Amino acid sequence: MDFLRDNLPYILAGISVGGQYALIAIGYTMVYGILRLINFAHGDMFMIAGLMGVYAVTWMPLYAAIPFVIVFTVILGFAIERVAYKPLRSAPRMSVMISAIGVSYLLQNAALYITGGLTKTYPNIPWISETIKVFGATTKMVTVVTPILTIVLLVILSLLIKYTKMGMAMRAVSRDFETSTLMGIKIDSVISITFIIGSFLAAIGSVLYFTNYTGVMPTAGAMPGLKAFVAAVFGGIGSIPGAVIGAFIIGLCENIIKGLGWTTFSDAFTFALLIIILIVKPTGLFGEKNIDKV
Repeated sequence: MDFLRDNLPYILAGISVGGQYALIAIGYTMVYGILRLINFAHGDMFMIAGLMGVYAVTWMPLYAAIPFVIVFTVILGFAIERVAYKPLRSAPRMSVMISAIGVSYLLQNAALYITGGLTKTYPNIPWISETIKVFGATTKMVTVVTPILTIVLLVILSLLIKYTKMGMAMRAVSRDFETSTLMGIKIDSVISITFIIGSFLAAIGSVLYFTNYTGVMPTAGAMPGLKAFVAAVFGGIGSIPGAVIGAFIIGLCENIIKGLGWTTFSDAFTFALLIIILIVKPTGLFGEKNIDKV
């Protein structure tokens, strides 16, 4: 009980940041599930959403700025897929991966040019930025909102994938790309919708994350993006519930490590966990074993 009481602020922070990692991790795992591509630019999309939030409030009211940022991020994600990935659909997988790395650096350098390399402060969002007490621990309202919103979005996404026509097409394409094409499924539409959903969730995640960690810089998406990717691998890349569970575990563990006074090692733990998982269970907690057909 003493451990729980002493570390409650860190546990709450871990649950909150875990939900934010989860929203990014879903984008990684969905794109990989369909294209077998690690979209290295996804973390930078998250950063661009945060940066757009900083600039949008300077010329429009906050209630309009947040929807604008979400729509802008979705359009950007769609445009990146069409320009950088679609022309390489039949190219070797390595070519697509290099393109993803190129897009990542392009977004970072564009942000560097716009900001001049200076850290920008994310706007204060009423209500979710307010300080509250939870079981005696002081935290922000966003800490409570994040896990609830993450679970709600996960349920909606799961229902969409399970019961809608587009969701069925996504499942078919993730199972067998070539056969889905022969069955008349519009592959390009499925891939575009996947990027749109991933970008939408990354934009929501950026609002929540930068409300807690208010400094936005060109490299602000690198570490959350990497940790979200580790969460996706930990849960079993291609599995949406696995990515969410992996994200919450990583968020909790890294914040408890900070609570124990080992802040220096909190990031190292995440990547050490990735190495252990790849050694012990390469497919992750909920990943399916790949079967090569002869």
